[in-house]
This record gives sequence, C-alpha cells and structure tokens, in this order.
Amino acid sequence: MKFNIKFNYTHTLYASYLCYIVQAIVNIFPTLIFISFQRDFGISVERIAFLISFNFIIQMLIDFLAAKFVDKIGYRISIVFANICAGIGFILLGILPFYINPFIAILISYFLNAIGGGMIEVLVSPIVEALPEKQKVKAMNILHSFYCWGLMLVVIFSTAYFRIFGIKNWKYLSIFWAVFPIVCSILFLKVPINTLKSEVEENNSVSLRKLLSVRIVFAFIILMVCSGASEHAVVQWVSFFAEVGLNVNKSVGDIFGTCMFAFFMGAARLIYGMKSENIDINKALSVTSILCIIGYIIIVFSPFAFLSLIGCAIVGLSVGIMWPSVFSLASKTYPKGGTAMFAALALAGDVGCSIGPGIVGIISNNKTIVDKFSYIISNNDITQIGLKAGIFFAIIFPLLMFTILFILRISKNK
Repeated sequence: MKFNIKFNYTHTLYASYLCYIVQAIVNIFPTLIFISFQRDFGISVERIAFLISFNFIIQMLIDFLAAKFVDKIGYRISIVFANICAGIGFILLGILPFYINPFIAILISYFLNAIGGGMIEVLVSPIVEALPEKQKVKAMNILHSFYCWGLMLVVIFSTAYFRIFGIKNWKYLSIFWAVFPIVCSILFLKVPINTLKSEVEENNSVSLRKLLSVRIVFAFIILMVCSGASEHAVVQWVSFFAEVGLNVNKSVGDIFGTCMFAFFMGAARLIYGMKSENIDINKALSVTSILCIIGYIIIVFSPFAFLSLIGCAIVGLSVGIMWPSVFSLASKTYPKGGTAMFAALALAGDVGCSIGPGIVGIISNNKTIVDKFSYIISNNDITQIGLKAGIFFAIIFPLLMFTILFILRISKNK
C-alpha cells in the first residue's frame, strides 16, 4: 500500500520548527549531563567550559563557510546533511566515551553536533524568510520559539528519564535523541524549498567583506554577539549551577532552572510573534536588555537558591526575543543582505554563544577575581562564589546591547 503525500509550504514550515528542536537538543542535552562527565570521566570544570566554547567555535566556522557554499550546493542538500551530522553526533556521544578516551570521544561527538547545529542555524531562518508568508517578524519569532519548546522537551523528558532509569544510563537517551534529526532529514528531502536571493547575489557579486563594511550591518552583528552571549552565559551553566552552585536537587534544578528559562524564553517569542507587527522592535529589544540585566543581578546577589532560579527565568523571558528580533530588524533595515547577511548574523550569534559561557567558566576559575568577589557575596562555598562571579561579568553583554540600541534610535531620529 502506497501513501502519496503531497508536501506543501506548510510542511516546510513544520520541518523548520522541528529543525529548531534539533538545534535545542544539540545545545542543551550535553549540559544536563555535565555532572556525569565530571563524575564518570573525571572531566574538570575548565574542560567542560572548553566543550561549550568548542561547540560554538565549530558552529562559528560553519556559519562563516556557509555564506560561500550554501548557495552553490543548495538549501536542500545542506539542511539534510546538517541533520545527518547531528544524528550521528548524538549516537556517537552515547557510545564512543566508553570505548576510547572519554574527552576525545565527547569532542568528536560535539564536532559532529556542532556542524549540524551551525548549518541548521544558518539555513532555517532564510528558508522560512523565503516562504510565501507576509508577516515575516511573526513567522520568525514563532520559528525561534520552537527552539525554546525544544529546550523544554529535552529537559522534561530527560528529567523523567533520569528519575526512572538513573542518570548513569544517559547514553541510551543520547542515542534516542538522534531520532529527531533523522526525521528532519527525511522531511527536507520532500518538502518544497525556496531560495532567498539578495540584489547582490542576483548580480553574482556576493561579498561578505563588503557586507561587513556596511555600518548598520556591523551594528546588527554586535547586537547578535550580545544576544547569543546574554542567553548562553546562563542557559549553558544553569543545570550545573543549580546542582553544584546552589546545592539543589538535580531534578529541581533542571525543572526550575533550565526548563523555566526555556518556558519563559519561548513564551516571550510566541507572544511577541503574535503582536510583533504593531511593536517597535528597537524599543522592545531595549526593554528586554534592561530586564536581562535585572535577571543577572538577581541570580548573582540573591541569598536564596529559589530566588536565583527565578532570576534565571527572568533572563529567559528577557532574551526570548533578542535573537529572532535582531534577525528580523536586520532583514527589514537592510533587505539587500540575503543569505550572506543571515550567515554573518548567525556567525555573530555563535560568537556570543561561545564567549558568554566561556567568560563564566574562565572567571569562575580565576582565583584572584573569585577571592575579591567573595567580599561582595557572603558565602563559604568557593564554587558558588566562582560561578556567580562569572555570571556577574557576563552582564556586560545586555548592557552593551542596550547602549547600541540607544545609539541606533538616536541616529534614526536625527
């Protein structure tokens, strides 16, 4: 019996949503088992910080190269290849560390996942932007909200799995997550895909260097760095921070830390997506950057663990619209950018995703800074003080975002 399914652009949109769930699995699942990496394989906090940065450094490299090869080989082949890489990465993560050097094995898995994640980040936004959809800002925010629902799915399902089967059996869960990119790759073999073309591309003179010389595009690139850093300085560490830094139960930390972060981030994107056509994007981003600063302050200076977790949720709410709205604002302000601009913005976002958690890891292990910070925070636990010091230093990113947006608003009104 044959099933003849006629795929249309609605299926393309659904496949894109699923792709962002894959992206969420790539970025968040390993953070839930950092404690296992440390206990089972003896991997230090410094090396865990390196793993986080390595993931996004590879994604950055892919973002940079994508501007050159994606338009040549096509969106379809690229997005299918991306999902295949992510699927193999999840499978190897659950197998390799038990047969070869664990850190090298995890690096190999991270490498494949990062290739998949990087290409997905570059491709999915322009694929959706090229769909016959009028309300682009709304579509983009709803698309990016699925990254948040993916985070929640991973956290809730993983927490339930760990409670039932024990965290020691995480390797089987890693293999299970490979199902999502496999399904995604099959869908993108079938669904219709349009290609986003810029005026520059139509004249066969694409130049990333020329694009970066445009002042307003450069401003958006800095905003994307701040967006990625503001988000991942917290979300990449929140599970580890809750269990080790706040001394709360892992299930409680994951549900009320990572999961609530994802929920509020997704809710912000979904609500904003529904109302975005009538909202000034610059003003909305300015308000959320201030809210993000407030969330960071609560995380760092709250004497109560539960209040610090609420601070994580506030950061999730505030960073929710940052990434997709900077994409939409850039596309609206400089429509000639095309795929090259999306690749540059994705690259900048991944630079932020690497720098943010990297700074937290570096600062938390700097004895001189931690000793000085201990005078501000009255706590005897050096790990807690270190992690809070690292997160405090990352407050520079939402602060810089607010400053740039303020300058852009002033320039526009002149």
